[in-house]
Formats: sequence, structure tokens, C-alpha cells
Amino acid sequence: MPLTDLMAAVSTQVLAAADRDTTLLAASRLLACREAGADSLFQSLRERERVGSTAIGHGIAIPHGRSTTLTQPRGALLRLERPVDFGGDEAVDLVFAMAVPEHYTHQHLMLLSELAEMFSDASIRQALRDAPDATTLKHLITHPQQACRG
Repeated sequence: MPLTDLMAAVSTQVLAAADRDTTLLAASRLLACREAGADSLFQSLRERERVGSTAIGHGIAIPHGRSTTLTQPRGALLRLERPVDFGGDEAVDLVFAMAVPEHYTHQHLMLLSELAEMFSDASIRQALRDAPDATTLKHLITHPQQACRG
């Protein structure tokens, strides 16, 4: 699945989270669907964080996990009202959580790479931080080229 397809289906939320686990729980609820429940997705995201922080710098984290029951990847973008510690060099206020089918190996790495590249653009990061609500976040993440015009 190309990143553009994942972004078309992404859920978004502006969130007041106290810590990393609260953030991961909110993300797992956004990622949940008939194929994969929030509890199992939360455990998958937490297990991955135990391996190492998914913070990538610039106040961004990309927590990700696998599910044996998913058939397509799912994504959720959260903008945190207050940055939280994700175990990286700086606190995180933008979180893109992703759950992928267990069999995704190469596709998983490609999605992570494309997300990291997109979030390396300062204008996109700033537009997401300035977005007034989840609807605007959704528009910006599905049309990142418009964030670059500002």
C-alpha cells in the first residue's frame, strides 16, 4: 500500500495526553477496527516502544505495531496539546501511529521511510502544529503539498 492510500484512510485527533501510554492508548483506539481491537493494538504499540523509542526528532514519533488480524495498514495522526516524553532526545507533540498486517515486512519499512521523509519537512510539521482541529489535521496529512505552500 502506498503512503497516499494510507493517508486517505488516516484518523486524526487533537489530544491532551499526560504521557506516552495515554498517547498510545488514544492512538490504538483510532487505529481499531473490526479486524483488530484497541487492546491488541495498544499492546503491539507498547511492545514496539519497549524495544526502543519511536521518536524521530523534531518533536515527532512514529509508533508502529503489527497485527495478525489486519489485512491493510491503518494510520492515526495525533497532535498533542502538550508535548510528552517518548524516550527520545526531545518531547513529542506530533504522533503518527501505524498498525500493519503481520506479513508486511518490506511495505512496513517503506511506509516508515516515507513518513520520516514527510515529517522531515519543517513546513509540514509547522502546518500540523498550527492546525486548529482534527479536520484540518486530516486535510493537511492527506494533502501535505498544500502545507508546503504556506
